[in-house]
Amino acid sequence: MNDEVPDDDVPEVRPAAPGTAVADRAVTGSEKETLHRYLKKHRAALLAKVEGLAERQARWPLTPTGTNLLGLVKHVAGVQVGYLGEVFGRPLPDSPAWLESWEGDDMYASLDETMADVIAFHHRSAAHADATIEALDLDARGAVPWWPEERREVTLHQVLVHLGYEVARHAGHADIVREMLDGTAGDGDGNLAEKSATDWVAWREHLVDVAERAGLRDLRA
Repeated sequence: MNDEVPDDDVPEVRPAAPGTAVADRAVTGSEKETLHRYLKKHRAALLAKVEGLAERQARWPLTPTGTNLLGLVKHVAGVQVGYLGEVFGRPLPDSPAWLESWEGDDMYASLDETMADVIAFHHRSAAHADATIEALDLDARGAVPWWPEERREVTLHQVLVHLGYEVARHAGHADIVREMLDGTAGDGDGNLAEKSATDWVAWREHLVDVAERAGLRDLRA
C-alpha cells in the first residue's frame, strides 16, 4: 500500500466520528482550570489523528520538511515534559535521551520505537504535566533555559498559554496531515461542514475554479 497522495488524487473526505471531541463545553471553573481544559482538548484532538493508522501511515512524511503524525505526537510529548517539568524544577524521571537532542529526534519515531511506545510516552508526559499544573498556582515562577536570558523568567500562567498555543498549532498540522493520508477530517465537534463525498469533490472543484479565475485576473492586470 502506498500512502503517498498523487497531486491529481483527492482523497475522500471522511469526517471523524461524532463524539470524538473531548473537552466539556461548559465555560466554568477557575482560569487555571479553563486553560488546563483547553490544553487537554488539544492533546486529545492530536492523539485522535493517529487512531486507526498502521505504523507506516503514522510515520509517513507528507510535507517537504517531513511533517508526520507520529512525529507530531512525539514532539508535543517532549514539549510538555520541558515546559511543565524542567521549567518548574520538576524534571520527568528517567526521561529519554532524545529529549536532549536538537537534531530533530523529537520529530519522528525511530526504528527502535513503536507507535505504541510513542503514544505511551505522550500519556506519561501528559500525566507529569497535569501533576505540575495541579500542584502550582498560576503565579508560580519558573525559568525556560532554552529561551533568551532576558525573558527566561516565566509564570505557570504564561507557560499554560504558550503550551496551549503550541499544542493547538500541532493539532492543526495533524488535522491536515491525516486528511492528506486517508481523507479523515475534523474531530467530530461540529466544526466541519456536513457534506457527502460527492459534495466535497464538487466543493474542491469550485475552489479550484475560483483560484484559476483569480489567477487569470492577475495576469490581465
